[in-house]
Amino acid sequence: MPHGWIVLDKPVGLGSTQAVGAVKRNLREAGFGKVKVGHGGTLDPLASGVLPIALGEATKLAGRMLDASKVYAFTIRFGIETAGLDAEGEVVATSPVRPTMGALTAILPRFTGPIEQVPPAFSAIKVGGQRAYARARAGEAVELAARAVTIHALSVRPDPVEGPSCESDGRPLTGGALTGSARAELDEITLRGHVSKGTYIRSLARDIAHSLGTVGHVTMLRREQAGPFTLDQAISLDKLNAIGQGAPLEDVILPLEAGLDDIPALCLSPEEAGAVRQGRVLTGRPQSDGLYLAKSGAVPVALIEVQSGMTRIVRGFNLPDVAE
Repeated sequence: MPHGWIVLDKPVGLGSTQAVGAVKRNLREAGFGKVKVGHGGTLDPLASGVLPIALGEATKLAGRMLDASKVYAFTIRFGIETAGLDAEGEVVATSPVRPTMGALTAILPRFTGPIEQVPPAFSAIKVGGQRAYARARAGEAVELAARAVTIHALSVRPDPVEGPSCESDGRPLTGGALTGSARAELDEITLRGHVSKGTYIRSLARDIAHSLGTVGHVTMLRREQAGPFTLDQAISLDKLNAIGQGAPLEDVILPLEAGLDDIPALCLSPEEAGAVRQGRVLTGRPQSDGLYLAKSGAVPVALIEVQSGMTRIVRGFNLPDVAE
């Protein structure tokens, strides 16, 4: 049974659930049988980029990945607003106004830090027990409450966006960041945002356009980082499919602890590891209060919290004593 992470560079057009299905299929074809698989945060079909997929015991950490911050590159096209705030939605508003680079860079600090935003009507938020997008598609007027999110950083992205994606009309994505005079009018711009959980990039693009006296929608969205996972670690769909055709899984799977690179390790003796596996509390720990990855040698035993020298198990891992 494999335990760890496959970080997929999800292409445009593939849903997160479909991506999980592709991992399951390839593992099954590779002879691994039934493996528990889950993703660490939904990525829209129209978006590309980092999609962490947890295998085996790593699925116990998927919830932490949902809470992690994300980094996105996204292109705003000015002058047209769509119902879904993306390239496929019905046009609901237009404007002849095009902002200048100077005006854009001047307002970006207003969207940095703690802000409130209204999610798109075409979102997975439940309204009266039904997904907002289902109500919106049925023609209902969906009103969602503003929510607090944090934009840790927001800037113009100067370099092209690379990845297995293209616009809905087939043109390759080039990033859209423009150079030249600060007074030149922009048809589109590509930004990079480091955002907290719950942030809707489509709403952020809409609000930026509105603050500039125009309207806009997202034509490109690419996730460059999710928690500790980056595009440098991501594999293509072709490389994933090669696993089902006999390529070694160890070439693409990351260890369970790769999802905890910000958590310090706490080494346990064999006796202590056995006690933790039995759910017993360890006392007299010299470590500072906080969260730790308890390990027996190279094998993760549990995610534990140390408080006043005592341990509390946050999440235990059922892994063999000897690393596979």
